[in-house]
Amino acid sequence: MARLPRLVLPNQPHHIIQHGNDRQLIFRDSEDYQRFLGWLKESAREFKVAIHAYVLMPNHLHLLASPSTVEGLAQTMQRVGRYYVPWFNAKYGRSGSLFQGRFKTSLIDAAAYFLFCSRYIEHNPVRSELVSDPVNYPWSSYAHHAGAQPDSVITDHALYWALGNTPFQREAAYIELSRPALTREQLDQINAAVLKGWPLGSDAFKTELQHRAKRQVLPAKRGRPFKIKAPAS
Repeated sequence: MARLPRLVLPNQPHHIIQHGNDRQLIFRDSEDYQRFLGWLKESAREFKVAIHAYVLMPNHLHLLASPSTVEGLAQTMQRVGRYYVPWFNAKYGRSGSLFQGRFKTSLIDAAAYFLFCSRYIEHNPVRSELVSDPVNYPWSSYAHHAGAQPDSVITDHALYWALGNTPFQREAAYIELSRPALTREQLDQINAAVLKGWPLGSDAFKTELQHRAKRQVLPAKRGRPFKIKAPAS
């Protein structure tokens, strides 16, 4: 099935994933993670992209971010790559591409899936058995949300702020919310959406999105051409 063109809407959260070429390591030591985060922070601020959650894994990365413009996500990722890849190649005596093609993204129905997606991202190291508690993984935003370590890369989303009236209330609520593991169905749904470029949300959200974007946002059914119905007058 052909991949849909990337769908990006300003001021909406998007789940982004970028793999290393042939799943090779893109981070080998602490300096690599720190350099990448530094350039990510600078680039996101330059192109007005709010980073709400992230995890840097040895061979891939996830972001949850809201761009202020249609071009912001691509501009941010391109700028990070222009700095990080040459630096990484020089450090390790390698050449050529580091990342596997262009990044993939899924536009998120914030009300229904934002906090699920944030948990999905930050618990990646636990699912991969790198740590037993997400707070012990230094290269994700979980410690920030749990109140263990402020992270200047992060711009908290309104849904995180809505968890409580004080920082302590928000952090405690987020920790409690994160305790139950996501179900296999939830994991598969989030994973499939970002890998295939589908929006993640309710049927009503997807229908509204198609009218708003004025384009196809899901694979067309076989044998039937895609058509957006005009709204009833």
